[in-house]
Amino acid sequence: MHMSNTLRPLLRPLLRPFENSGGPVAFHFSGGLIHLLGLTVLAVPWLSGGPTRALSVLAAVFGMFALLAAASPLLTAMQRARFRGWLGMDIPRPEGKAGIRSERFWRQVQYHLAIGPLITAAALAALAGALVSVAALTVYVWVWALPLDFRLSNPGYSTQAVYVTVAGAGGLYGAVWLLKTLAGLDARAALSRLGPTPAELLARRVDEVTESRAGVVDAADAERRRIERDLHDGAQQRLVSMAVNLGLAKVTLTDLPEDARKVIDEAHREAKAAIQELSDLVRGLHPAVLEDRGLDAALSGIADRAPLPVRVRVDLASRPAPAIEAVAYFVVSEALANVVKHAQASRAEVTVERFGGILLVVVSDDGVGGADESGGTGLAGLAKRVASVDGTFSISSPVGGPTVVTVELPCAP
Repeated sequence: MHMSNTLRPLLRPLLRPFENSGGPVAFHFSGGLIHLLGLTVLAVPWLSGGPTRALSVLAAVFGMFALLAAASPLLTAMQRARFRGWLGMDIPRPEGKAGIRSERFWRQVQYHLAIGPLITAAALAALAGALVSVAALTVYVWVWALPLDFRLSNPGYSTQAVYVTVAGAGGLYGAVWLLKTLAGLDARAALSRLGPTPAELLARRVDEVTESRAGVVDAADAERRRIERDLHDGAQQRLVSMAVNLGLAKVTLTDLPEDARKVIDEAHREAKAAIQELSDLVRGLHPAVLEDRGLDAALSGIADRAPLPVRVRVDLASRPAPAIEAVAYFVVSEALANVVKHAQASRAEVTVERFGGILLVVVSDDGVGGADESGGTGLAGLAKRVASVDGTFSISSPVGGPTVVTVELPCAP
C-alpha cells in the first residue's frame, strides 16, 4: 500500500496524456465507418467496371452526385450523432433543404468526400502507429518470449531493447496527442462544413439582433407607458389636489394678512404652472389618448394645439402595433414642432395611411424650406427613432419650400 501511494504521484504526470483518450479513438473508428459508407456511395457507378464511353461517363458522374445528394442528409445526420455522442459537440442544424446547386450541399460534399476521409485516414494511421508503439514499448515481453538460445547468442539485445522501448513510449505519446488533435481538427471542419453557411449564420444573427432590438423597443415603450401612468395617476393628481386646496384657501381665507395672501396666490399660480408642465411631460412620454383612442384622435390633439392650421388625414383600417403607433405619433409631434420653430409656415398637413405592411406618415408645410437633417433641428433624432423599428426616413426641403417629411414604418399586414 505504501509503495502504491508513493508511485501514484510519480505516475500521474506520465499517464495524464492518456486520460480521456478512449473517446477520440472510438470517434475516429466510427468516422471511418461513416466515411466508408460515403465513399461506397461515390463508387456505386463504377462497381461493375465503370463506363467506357463519354456519355456513359457523364451519366455515371451525374448519377454519382445524384446518389450523393440523396445520401447527404443521412450522412450528415450520422456525423452529427457521432460528434454529439463521442465529443459532446452539437453541430447547428441548418434550416431548409440543401439542393444540389446550393452552397450548403457542396460544403457537405467537401467534408464527406475529402476533408473528413483525409482526417480519419490520418487518425487511423496514428492509431496504427500507436499499436506499433505499444509493441515497441513492450519489447522486453516479446524478447523474453523468445527461446533462451536467441538471447544467449545476441548479448546486445538488452541495449537495443532500451532504445526500442524509449522510441515506443515517444511514439505512443505522439500518437495519442495526434489522435486528440485530429479530433479537434475534425470538429472544426465539421462545424464549418456541415453546419449553416456563413451567409445563413449572418442571416440568423441579423434575425436575432432584429428580434432583440424589437424587444428593447417594446420594453422601452412599455416603460414609457408605465411612467406616464405613474405621473398621471400619482404626481399630477397630487398637484391638482394641492392647486384646488390653494384656490379654496385663497377664496375662503379672506382675513389673512396681505403678505400671506400673496404667498398663497403665488403658490397657486406655481401649482397650476407645474400641472401644465407635468401634463406636457406626460403627453411627451406617451399620451393617454394615443393608447385609448388611437392615432387619429392623438394627432388631432396635436393639430389643435399647434399655432397654425394643420390638416390631419388618418386612413387606417386597423390599429398598428403599439410601438409603431408611438413612433408615428412622435414623428408627427416633432415634425410639427420643427415647422412651428423653423419653417415660418402658414399651414401644414399630416397624412397617415396604411398600405399592406407599411404605415406611411407624411408631414408637409408651405414654409421657407432648407431643412437639414444634420442641422440640429431634431430631424436626426427622428431618423434614429424611425430606424429603431426598421423604418425609413426621408426629407425633401428645397430652399423656398415646401418641406415634406416622409416616414415608412413596417407593421403586420
